[in-house]
Amino acid sequence: MIRILLCTIVLFSVACTSSKKDSETVLFAGEIVNPTSDQVVLFKGGEKIDSAKLDGKNRFKFNLANIENGLYHFNLAPEYQYVYLEKGDSLMVRLNTIYFDESLVFSGTNEELNNFLLELFLSAEEEDRTMYAEYYEMEPQEFLSKISSLKNDKLKRLNELRAETAISDDGYELLAGNIEYTYNRYKEIYPFQHRRKTAEENIHELPKGFYAYRNTIDYNNKNFTYLRPYYDFMKAHFGNMSYMNCIKGCENRNFNTSKHLHFNKHKLQLIDSLVMEKELRDNLFRNVAFDYLLKRKDKPEYNEMFLNEFKTVSKNNMHIEEIENLYQGIANLQPSKVIPNLSVASFDNETRTLSEIGKNKKVMFYFWSGNNKKQYQEIFKRVAELKDKKPDHEFVGINIRTDYSDWKVILKNLGVDTQSQYHTDNYKEFTETLVIYPMNKAIITNNGVIVDGFSNIYYN
Repeated sequence: MIRILLCTIVLFSVACTSSKKDSETVLFAGEIVNPTSDQVVLFKGGEKIDSAKLDGKNRFKFNLANIENGLYHFNLAPEYQYVYLEKGDSLMVRLNTIYFDESLVFSGTNEELNNFLLELFLSAEEEDRTMYAEYYEMEPQEFLSKISSLKNDKLKRLNELRAETAISDDGYELLAGNIEYTYNRYKEIYPFQHRRKTAEENIHELPKGFYAYRNTIDYNNKNFTYLRPYYDFMKAHFGNMSYMNCIKGCENRNFNTSKHLHFNKHKLQLIDSLVMEKELRDNLFRNVAFDYLLKRKDKPEYNEMFLNEFKTVSKNNMHIEEIENLYQGIANLQPSKVIPNLSVASFDNETRTLSEIGKNKKVMFYFWSGNNKKQYQEIFKRVAELKDKKPDHEFVGINIRTDYSDWKVILKNLGVDTQSQYHTDNYKEFTETLVIYPMNKAIITNNGVIVDGFSNIYYN
């Protein structure tokens, strides 16, 4: 029924078929039910390729010439999702923003690949929860059996799909890589989560061959650089290797400086030795820098030592300005400081300052972005819990990096009190002054105190 509906969109003048067109031009189009934004933006990696406005019937269309085959993602603020495009494609998508990922269906050329890629994404979300709830408590052999069963089931279905449809070699490699790196990441995480879940004193001894896949890791697959399971695997892998290498090689070391600094320097050196692909390398280095600078409060001289090491191994990093700004912002923060006099807009578009909002009251400001629905839902849930713990405080939300009109729609959908919500377009000023980044939950009081271990910012 969905395919029939999409085929009736005569505006796009394309046939709903799984056959390639002769042209190398790519048509990517679709229909949005209950749109949360008036445009769809298409990205390849971190680069914006194009944007398309929704028409009067909430439809959009991209005509793309001379683009690379590969993985892209499209954004309809505040949500985004993958799309795989190849030359000659005529691909349609239909979705309802209320259920976004769950309602999304592709039709046309490469529909099978894209629908399977979406299925893998949704499956991984569910399996992540089960891993933490159940599987990481299992003994190693039982865990391996469970992981192998889940992985083999998906690989079997992928091979059946390949036998039935015309999936390209590159498309097949992407789907197979998605599956392999998803389950290999669980293995990298397992020993640490197992110790935490079982309260064992030491890392559990693992059976021979537990990490056998490490012999075939491709550390430089440019096509996978922005494939989330690949990138998440790399982060977990380098964290695991850094810790294990240090346990073996540095066990007699006297940590006169900082363990956190020591372990993160290990990560920098491992990435430097194994990853040559520029974008992946830069992104992984950036992740280590954020992990170090945001997640622990080390002495200023240790932060400087880390930054020097970072610059030594990651020359010409494309994120260097952002990282230096973060480092400088943390260096400028003093324990006695109060919250700066930054301006925000109310739901009724009235301008106020943070100082005015917090004057003569016990106020906790929390910061969130509309770019990740699951994350901001978690933040609001956490704030609700803190309200019960601290009834004498007023909680004020500050939204960053979200379009003003989109922000208002999100608040209405959440059903929260709009009188305690504010918005700012001054993303750069806020993030650099308060050391706030939208991928991190952030909450501070009006005298700059971090509350309940909830924040990754260090404004105290």
